[in-house]
Amino acid sequence: MRSSLQRLGCVILAVSAILTAWPTVVRTHNLEFTFTVLVIRADGKYQIDVTTDLDALALGVGLGANSATLARNLATMPKASLDERLTDLRQTLTEQLVMRFDGEAAKMDLEFPEFGTMMNAEVPSYIGLTARFTGVIPERTRTFTFQADRQFPPVYLTVLDLAGGRDAQQLLLRGEESGRHAVNSLNNDEAERTWSVASRYLQLGISHIVPDGFDHALFVFGLFLLSTRLRALLWQISAFTAAHTITLALAAAGIITLSPAVVESLIALSIIYVAVENLITDRMTGWRPIIVFCFGLLHGLGFAGALSDLGLPANQFLISLLAFNTGVEIGQLTILLALFLLIGWARHRSWYRPRISLPCSLAIALVGLYWFLQRISELYP
Repeated sequence: MRSSLQRLGCVILAVSAILTAWPTVVRTHNLEFTFTVLVIRADGKYQIDVTTDLDALALGVGLGANSATLARNLATMPKASLDERLTDLRQTLTEQLVMRFDGEAAKMDLEFPEFGTMMNAEVPSYIGLTARFTGVIPERTRTFTFQADRQFPPVYLTVLDLAGGRDAQQLLLRGEESGRHAVNSLNNDEAERTWSVASRYLQLGISHIVPDGFDHALFVFGLFLLSTRLRALLWQISAFTAAHTITLALAAAGIITLSPAVVESLIALSIIYVAVENLITDRMTGWRPIIVFCFGLLHGLGFAGALSDLGLPANQFLISLLAFNTGVEIGQLTILLALFLLIGWARHRSWYRPRISLPCSLAIALVGLYWFLQRISELYP
């Protein structure tokens, strides 16, 4: 008994130390996609606006770092050092964002139209979020493609052909080159095949759980910890799956909407609830699947948030939605399989609850509490 209490105490101290050291609110440009708008003009020129965290790239830190700190560092940097950073940034962007005409890489001019205008924004930026490339389309060009390096999040590419009077959208996974788009032609043949669209949204759904959906993964982990019987776990997972499938479809179709900040705060509460119930009882209650179903409705809205800005192709809406949801399920099953391989063998041992279930549930509850406080503070700054 004493050793179990000691383990619980260690977990509390470790998690508390981490949460204490972590800033209360870290405001960042959380860009899940690299939104790119490519305009083909009637005068034979083109323009590409790429949305990304330019401050982070200029300072050589990971995307998603504290934006206020990055902007402040650049704003107070000596001019010579800033010019050097900007030169390196230009080189990085021109090397890693590539426009090709008939397979040949184009030389493009680059500017930052938001430079110095976003310092007073809610989430500030010194250089801005838009990298604008411009150039002239070579004569007798038939097709063009666009590609971003793997360090950038998946690209949501919108092509506006003002000369041909048409537009197209395409989702590109990390490092993937776009399909070939015809220049100034109404007879365009770059439309993606159904299987290609499904494959992209399937991979997007998987990555939204593994590795990007840490909060959703913790919720599934919490469900796993209580249920020592496979049947009880399957009941919970089935209820969770059915619920998030319903709200994901309704939200993606625009039938229901809820503030993403509210949804994320409630998702954190769901994680706390499941973890705390694991601490209180060692068996699944009759209302647990119902509670899990209700929380699944919230998580479905969270999954829909990943698609809200991105959108789904109108001509392949259903297949894209089904593929994304299938990817989410594969991600969840991957987590469960990993848990079974790591600790599943111990679920019927007498020491499973005091040594594994209780300490892990306590840690999950504390992380969920931290997320809730962080997210609710963004609602009421």
